[in-house]
Amino acid sequence: MERIGLRGIRGDLVFVDAEAGFDEIVRVRGDGAPRIGRVIYAGEDFSTVLVFEGTRGLGLEEASVRFSGKPLKMRVSEEILGREFDGLGRPRDGLGEIFGGETQEISGAPMNPVTRVYPHEYIHTGFSAIDALCTIVRGQKLPIFSADGLPHDRLAAAIATQSGCDAVIFAAMGIQHDTADFFRRTFIESGRFEQTVLFLNMADDPPAERVATPRFALTAAEFLAFRLGYHVLVILTDMTAYAEAVREISSSRGEIPGRKGFPGYMYSDFASIYERAGVRAGAPGSITQIPILTMPAEDITHPIPDLTGYITEGQIVLCRELHQKGIFPPINVLTSLSRLMKDVIARPHAEVAAKLFARYAEAQDARALAAVISEEDLSPRDKKILQFANEFEEIFLCQKDFESRTLEETLKIAAKLLA
Repeated sequence: MERIGLRGIRGDLVFVDAEAGFDEIVRVRGDGAPRIGRVIYAGEDFSTVLVFEGTRGLGLEEASVRFSGKPLKMRVSEEILGREFDGLGRPRDGLGEIFGGETQEISGAPMNPVTRVYPHEYIHTGFSAIDALCTIVRGQKLPIFSADGLPHDRLAAAIATQSGCDAVIFAAMGIQHDTADFFRRTFIESGRFEQTVLFLNMADDPPAERVATPRFALTAAEFLAFRLGYHVLVILTDMTAYAEAVREISSSRGEIPGRKGFPGYMYSDFASIYERAGVRAGAPGSITQIPILTMPAEDITHPIPDLTGYITEGQIVLCRELHQKGIFPPINVLTSLSRLMKDVIARPHAEVAAKLFARYAEAQDARALAAVISEEDLSPRDKKILQFANEFEEIFLCQKDFESRTLEETLKIAAKLLA
């Protein structure tokens, strides 16, 4: 069905006097190439269409909307490995379209909770702070809470190249071109590009495109994991840009805003993305998800990190104070957490981790006391604890770019510091 003329245009939304199906894919024609849109509201007498490429240049009388009667789909096959796509799953590397394989809806098939298998396999990252104190488990969803100016991009690239997963799906939303070049170059130089799929929504791309980007990426991940048996690592950056795009669309629709202007359904919207990670019974592969978000004003109680923390199984928090000391990765181990860690580590590992947490927490109290009465007036034990904290940060936490330590090396360093 095709409808000529629009009822109205607001932001990236167009309103059409036609009945349609929810989530139906449409093509909007104006002055130039047709644009892809998706029905986000299906009323009795009109429909609201989100135009991914934006509405600039569209006229109310001249524009036309063709309804396909089908949801948005993506063609997937093993050929997507080593390829680069835009935020709408279209090839942007000049290597042509994907042929063969099959088409799948980007909204994904809901995972029956009964078919979920409890994650139990450890993923090695090479970073002592993560492997020893915030262990990532295959099938887990573990976000990185960062802030502007912190090296979350370097950390994500290193985890992706050192994780040992069969495939990496990297989805970027609203990133700069130099950041995209950094990731592209990192994957190529590491020799992992042929096992990587890139979905890049750039900062100068329409914001509406960002709401589809993670869903295209996860559709590719589900095919590789549950159809071909790959163990897939999915990195989503930056979920803050995604959430702001959702807020912009919600505002254009005139919806009643919730906290900080975000819509009230932000929690369920995040869940529709994060819950696509996991291990399925009878499926040989798995999806491990690492969403990255930059906390506005470094506020961990902001709705974006707050809602994310309720859905995911812990978080890795980056610290500006450690970053200013030149420590990489600047992970604040006291506020970081992996809720599944206890189920995959051995007892000696758990004992060492508990001692490290206890001593480092004690050192923070000693540092606070030293700021009041001076370090010279501290007790001998407090001075020893401060020495431990400094060496813990400089030797245990701090690593060179792409320095991959084995778990045995990490635990040896920890034992030496504790001694």
